[in-house]
Amino acid sequence: MLAQMDAADGSAHSQADRAAGGGPAAREYRIGELAREAGITVRTLRYYRERRLLPAPRREGRIGWYSQAHLDRLRVIGQLLGRGHTLGGIGELLSAWEQGYDLADLLGFERAMTAPWSDEVPVPVTVTDLSTLLGDQLTDEVLDEAIRLGYLDVDGDRVHVSGRLLDTVTVLVREGIPLPAILAAARELQAGLDTIASLFLDLVLTQVPDRRGGAPPPHEIMRLARAFERLRPIARTAIDAEFARAMDRRARVTYAEFIQLLAARDRRSADAQDGAGQAPPEPGLSGGEAVAE
Repeated sequence: MLAQMDAADGSAHSQADRAAGGGPAAREYRIGELAREAGITVRTLRYYRERRLLPAPRREGRIGWYSQAHLDRLRVIGQLLGRGHTLGGIGELLSAWEQGYDLADLLGFERAMTAPWSDEVPVPVTVTDLSTLLGDQLTDEVLDEAIRLGYLDVDGDRVHVSGRLLDTVTVLVREGIPLPAILAAARELQAGLDTIASLFLDLVLTQVPDRRGGAPPPHEIMRLARAFERLRPIARTAIDAEFARAMDRRARVTYAEFIQLLAARDRRSADAQDGAGQAPPEPGLSGGEAVAE
């Protein structure tokens, strides 16, 4: 169906030429007929017109005539809605298609960019299960924060959670790290990783295609999609290597700061002991005066 849009567009532009040449005119539809053929209501069709998802019909007096191109476009809209696209996103896709971009290429690029980066399937657990693992730290406030951060997905009386992250949090809690502190660190971690992800995506989008004229030309879209597919494992490798380097750097600095803290504590303790063992000066004598023997 997506490939039919180019053909339908061409047929719409040549319809008048065929009719003028005496050839058979392409079928046209009134608004009710078009809605029935597309499997939608007239109200929905008019709404699509208002959203500029559908071009205006050919006017003959007060009657609007819609072409096969309109019907094909409506069917594509239905397919895109079925794939989870919003009407706003569909409008942008159709606008790009009207600028010469192939709709199938654009959808292939979307799949390459938005395919999940993990094949892990969240596990369903109850709040009681979580309480058993995490103890009395699992308060309502902690639950709300975990949901807000996207770690828990509520489904009735159950929640879905990453098994790997749940195992990680359980180990941290058993080591004595408070659950609110873990969530606070997770919030900062998410922000930092969002920045890193944006850096990678921007690097590919701005450097791989020919961007001398602003947006990449239509023939670059599939090359860009294939580049994203090839570079996915490279991104993981780079992040793993850079995280290891960062841990090496920060661990040395943090260790030195920690030792300095311990040394300062020892000095304060020694000073306190020296002060406790020194006799106070006799009344009437300043600290700098010597006592005559």
